[in-house]
Amino acid sequence: MPRLLVAHHTPSPATQEMLEAVLNGARHDAIEGVEVIVRPALTCSEVEVLEADGYLLGTPANIGYMSGALKHLFDRIYYPCLDATEGRPYGLFVHGNQDTGGAVKAVEQIAGALKWRAAAAPVTVMGAPERADLDACTELGGTVAAILAEDL
Repeated sequence: MPRLLVAHHTPSPATQEMLEAVLNGARHDAIEGVEVIVRPALTCSEVEVLEADGYLLGTPANIGYMSGALKHLFDRIYYPCLDATEGRPYGLFVHGNQDTGGAVKAVEQIAGALKWRAAAAPVTVMGAPERADLDACTELGGTVAAILAEDL
């Protein structure tokens, strides 16, 4: 059974809302045969990343960059996963109060170095998430899970 790892740092109500919407999409009844594993970025292990077949990453944009928690995860997994996870799909959701561009760019650069492939455009939200933002998060979760389900 394919595994979808959702690694996140969601300290604010806005990022938590986005996470819940992503999970609603990833766990949609129409998508069968995908195990969804949810881990805070600070407790996610290298083994969990290696064992996953795809990834959903969530972070706030902090001072123009991804959260330190998500960066710490990347620092820990980079070399163990460098060749072993090549080609795996990922999705990204980012919340910011002023800007999300730096956080998106940083994650895309690291994911690119790992040779992961973006399954969809990142979902970025400024301020309080609106219904359309949460719908985009749900679609992101469903898209990545559906890609893994197709590989059954």
